[in-house]
Amino acid sequence: MTRPTTARHHRLLALSIACALALPLGVHAQSAPTKSTAKSGTREAQLEQRVNQLEQELAELKAMIQEQKSATTQAAQTAQAAQVTAEQANTTAQATSTKVEAAPKPQFVTASGLTVALHGFISASAFGQDKTFANYGNGQNALIPAPPTAANKENGYTGSLSGFDVRNTRFWLDFTGAKLNDSWNGGGRIEMDFFGGNNGTGAYSQQQPLPRLRQAYMDLVNPDIGATVRIGQQWDLMFPLENTATSLNHIAFPLGYGAGFVGWRYPGVVWMQDLNHGSDGVKWRLDLGVFEGNWSGPQNVAGTSNTNYLNAGSANFHPQVEARLHAQGSDWLAYFVAHWSQIDLKGVGDIAPKPIKDSLQSVGYELGGQWKPGPWTFKGLAYSGKALGELFGAMSQFGDIKESGGYVQAGYNFTPKWSVNAFYAMGRPNNNDVVRWTTTSAIAGTALLRNDQSALSLQYASGNYELGVEWMYDKLRYQVGSAGQRQNTDGNQVSLNGLYKF
Repeated sequence: MTRPTTARHHRLLALSIACALALPLGVHAQSAPTKSTAKSGTREAQLEQRVNQLEQELAELKAMIQEQKSATTQAAQTAQAAQVTAEQANTTAQATSTKVEAAPKPQFVTASGLTVALHGFISASAFGQDKTFANYGNGQNALIPAPPTAANKENGYTGSLSGFDVRNTRFWLDFTGAKLNDSWNGGGRIEMDFFGGNNGTGAYSQQQPLPRLRQAYMDLVNPDIGATVRIGQQWDLMFPLENTATSLNHIAFPLGYGAGFVGWRYPGVVWMQDLNHGSDGVKWRLDLGVFEGNWSGPQNVAGTSNTNYLNAGSANFHPQVEARLHAQGSDWLAYFVAHWSQIDLKGVGDIAPKPIKDSLQSVGYELGGQWKPGPWTFKGLAYSGKALGELFGAMSQFGDIKESGGYVQAGYNFTPKWSVNAFYAMGRPNNNDVVRWTTTSAIAGTALLRNDQSALSLQYASGNYELGVEWMYDKLRYQVGSAGQRQNTDGNQVSLNGLYKF
């Protein structure tokens, strides 16, 4: 009950008491001059009844006041207890907050001012093949079927196999926030996957793939002029990094690789310069790159490993020089690339057997693009050149080999999550050049003369997950020995694939 209500009750009680005390005096004053005894008795009875009534009301008022006092005391005690509880809770909350704030937050510790981001994906493929695939391998890097040997033909062995592959799994660290001076800042990237081979040759080596370094470079960026300098191991400019075919199975070794397009990773330096920096509309960029030279043999032909920089491409440090003009709009991109290098086949030291020629000129050109009208995605490129073995050219056959090739892919998203993709690639090395450089009268090598590859996939993407099924078919023309008969072989692969991106 509120204080104003209590005050009114107190005043009412005081007035009632005053009236009760005044009644006897009033009765006495009124009874003195009365002459009739009957009338006096009646009035006294009425006054006595009234006094009794007032006494009853007074008792009720006293009981009410006592009840109000008890209730007020109890309410005060409850309020005081609630206040104490609230103060205790507040004290506990403050202590907890102080404790949380004082506790160290988890973080990736690195150099001051740098930000580190971990990205990558987990890839898993279950596959079945009706042929063994050569050059690059089986499973997630199957591209070109192996020509059957004479013993295989005689025994009817096809080389069919099946398995499970996770080697596409990849992770990388992106570093940002580095500062060179007031104009230049940057960062870098370290990237790895698990195509580095198997851990030995024992019974359990297949389940222990080794990591391999894919990229390791630093960036220097000038945002005022739109320039980026990339130093370290990276993709060369012929590799269509922004324009590879869509596939959940063929990621590290994309569809058409070596038999439809070329490129590889090398240590080098690339300058990327925006040509219309800060303007609206189509974005134009010019990239200039210089990369380490490379070749296979003649040390490899002699049976030694291509290690410790002792290979023909590194003799006298003959670099690969490339340039790329890149244009990009809101739903399309296009680019043109030129490549040149000189190969010194004398190698490092006195090498035998002697090569057909002492030096080669490696030249390549590529034109590619991508267009995304509505739910459609179209990708493709065409290339030509010679002596491109250092870039996976001519199905990774090394020599002064002229070649051309390309690929196309059409994709359609018939819902935001479901898509279908159709792919075709072809590789057309000059047959005479291939035979001349891969087979001799003394070495009955196998010349890979042409290749056609097709693929069809159905994919489902939701959030960080992508699931799909893919069928790939490849047809190869080959020749064994310099005078052998030209033959064909083909192979199919069906795969179920899953990808989780982080």
